[in-house]
Amino acid sequence: MSHRFAVDDVVLDIEGTTSATAFVVDVMYPYARSRFGALLSARGEEPEVARAVAQVRELLGEPGADAGRIEKVLGAWLDEDRKATPLKILQGVIWSEGFASGELVPHFYDDVVPALRRWHAAGIRLHVYSSGSVAAQRAWFGGGPHGGPLPLVTGWYDTENAGPKQEPDAYRRITASLGTAPDRILFLTDRPGELDAARAAGWRTVGIRRPGEPYYAQDVGDHPTAATFDEVLPTRSGT
Repeated sequence: MSHRFAVDDVVLDIEGTTSATAFVVDVMYPYARSRFGALLSARGEEPEVARAVAQVRELLGEPGADAGRIEKVLGAWLDEDRKATPLKILQGVIWSEGFASGELVPHFYDDVVPALRRWHAAGIRLHVYSSGSVAAQRAWFGGGPHGGPLPLVTGWYDTENAGPKQEPDAYRRITASLGTAPDRILFLTDRPGELDAARAAGWRTVGIRRPGEPYYAQDVGDHPTAATFDEVLPTRSGT
């Protein structure tokens, strides 16, 4: 079933929505895990790494935690799938370099990039809101042997610059950043709690239901649903 929306902005989740969760869990998480130790020991003085390390120590309440302790904590947070901002920052550093080198090639479902091109050509502004860091998002959308859909995307939001994805205030912050009326923003995600939070902030929503994804079997309540991006038909307001 197709759903038409008169909107100016579309905001995209990544994991389970544009791309397979299995790729993140089976490829990207192990890639980062194997490189945390080297990053912390060799590059701990770099500003982005040092900032994340300070955040880990603060969350632990251990101001003297050394690199070995932090590496173990990062691994535990990965096992828990914890959406901790410093974990996402350090993953982003590693993933960005992996995509740049070609060691990592991002995954997109087949329907995603053609739909993004259609929406962009129609004048829809495209944005990403993911628990992964902005650096990781940009690397993901710009990766691949022929480049990715990075030029199509205008705005990038994560748990650091917007807030947790299941809190309505995060979506209100993005609304303010976009300068768009909330009912002219459409959010696509596979997670029921995120759909509820976005709608509480006044956004339009579609639950993306892809077979095999972790949230596929969960009820999304009365949110519209789509199996692919081909079923989502945004048009500019007033057109």
